[in-house]
Amino acid sequence: MLALVCVFGSRLVGNVYGQIWRYGGIQCYIRLLCTDAIAFLVYMGFELLLPIEKITFPRMLCLSCLNLLGALSLRMAYRYAYKCGNQETLVGRFLSWILYTVSGVSAANNKESQKIKIAIIGAGRVGVSFAEELLNNEEAAYIPRCFIDNDVDKVGREIQGIPVWSEDKATFRRLSELEVQEIVFAIPSMDVEKKKTLYEYYKNAGYKLKVYDYPIVYAAGGKRHLREFDTEDLLFRKPLVVADERTNDYYKDKVILITGGGGSIGSELCRQLAKMSPKKIVILDIYENGAYDVQQELKIAYGSELNLQIEICSITHKKALEKVFEKHHPQIVINAAAHKHVPLMEHNCVEAIYNNIFGTRNLVELCEKYEAERFMMVSTDKAVNPTNVMGATKRMCEMIVQSASTHGKVKYSATRFGNVLGSAGSVIPLFRRQIANGGPVTVTDKRIIRYFMTIPEASQLVLQSGAMAKNGELFVLDMGKPVKIYDLAENMIRLSGVHGVQIIETGLRPGEKLYEELLVKTEELDKTENSMIFIERDTALSEEEISRRLALLQDACDTGDDDMAREALRKAVPTFRKPEEVNREADLKEKVEEKGNYKLKKSGYKIAAL
Repeated sequence: MLALVCVFGSRLVGNVYGQIWRYGGIQCYIRLLCTDAIAFLVYMGFELLLPIEKITFPRMLCLSCLNLLGALSLRMAYRYAYKCGNQETLVGRFLSWILYTVSGVSAANNKESQKIKIAIIGAGRVGVSFAEELLNNEEAAYIPRCFIDNDVDKVGREIQGIPVWSEDKATFRRLSELEVQEIVFAIPSMDVEKKKTLYEYYKNAGYKLKVYDYPIVYAAGGKRHLREFDTEDLLFRKPLVVADERTNDYYKDKVILITGGGGSIGSELCRQLAKMSPKKIVILDIYENGAYDVQQELKIAYGSELNLQIEICSITHKKALEKVFEKHHPQIVINAAAHKHVPLMEHNCVEAIYNNIFGTRNLVELCEKYEAERFMMVSTDKAVNPTNVMGATKRMCEMIVQSASTHGKVKYSATRFGNVLGSAGSVIPLFRRQIANGGPVTVTDKRIIRYFMTIPEASQLVLQSGAMAKNGELFVLDMGKPVKIYDLAENMIRLSGVHGVQIIETGLRPGEKLYEELLVKTEELDKTENSMIFIERDTALSEEEISRRLALLQDACDTGDDDMAREALRKAVPTFRKPEEVNREADLKEKVEEKGNYKLKKSGYKIAAL
């Protein structure tokens, strides 16, 4: 009787009977083990103090262990019956009947027939935690049927009762036997080529594919979740991580002003900087809704730990801009504010010059006046041998910044990269809308290729390059292989599952060229400590020459005539060429290469894919 009191008393104090055992994990079993161990020690104490019949220690230990084993076995059997009971198999029906007869509880898997059966690629930490999350959530819409993994230590074994198969063993027949409907990728570090191969393999077999990972466009405090195999994943390019501890240390305890802080790049810069413990982040934007959205996001994620200020004004309004500098005295200024849409700027040349060029000049002058430490400019690959107004204005901005580095007190740098996935001006949102409407998907030219980055990559590049800059550098990222826009459109259509969507060519837009370049002079590159970042050194113009070109642009813009402004821009930016000339050269080069390849084939030579 005393032993019974000790055991039940200890379990009541430890709240063992207050737990719902069908959802219990290892912590529940550890709690039961600990409470019974305490009961054993208490009983030993009572036996020594009270005049009762003594039990030998080995016998007492044996009885305690048998009691504990029985308690554990009953709970494990109950949990097993709850999880494995179903109406589909004889064993499942028996377990379900036993469970209901003994406890009056229906088996969880009675709902399993309505759930979506999935196979999880990856039996590592991420894949297993995802499976556990589904198994422990009775309301989950998915049920894991198997893991697919090539780890020899896991293949052929079970995790949480789920079999682990190798890729060779996970045949379509075996997946069909398990009624697998979807494949979920749960290996964030998977090699990009491997991911592409598996994607094509299972997609061609008719399976719907999903990813258990962070969203492509990150939000502060974001977590992994099950999402569609997004369009950005179709690039199958390993994300570049360019931020490091030295970068974090540089921005710590600094007052940082981000112009265009509510935009795609600007808002991600704010997210990245918020992790680095800055003294203050000042978000400056003319569009209040974007600035408000990022402000609320960061407030939710960081609360009062982050000193965040919002300023609404245009970088072309110098008096309003000066008030911001006078109020906050920023140590670091990052200029991400710009008009970026190529076709729109072709028809609004005056506005593009005012905003991009004269806005940058205003920031440079105020940085000097209020003694900022560093000015970092966000540039674009379209500034290289530009064929459009937007690219030409950004090239002029680069020249302003490089010139200022020769005579100013502030340290200057510019960072150049390609198209940004998920940004407001990206082609992907357009393709999504067109596919949702049943097509057609419009591509200006089948031959167009572009370099792509994700928003976090672009933002990290800007921050690291700014931290490592000495003065006057133009940083360029090795962005890997360019992507053919036509192939991207085809992949998006296939991914959507919508049939009958056509792709049509609409012809090149004003100012658009077939191939973007990242460097002006590829032979003049310096390496940095980051193997993915290079420095292009260009001869900076004198302060007088920059002033002369700005005066030329000012006179043209004062007329309000876009054509006059465009011609003045051609004089100010000598590399600004007409797109027809550049595309004609590209066509000629392509034809020469095709002709050469045809001759090689005719001669019996094998040529590699270009």
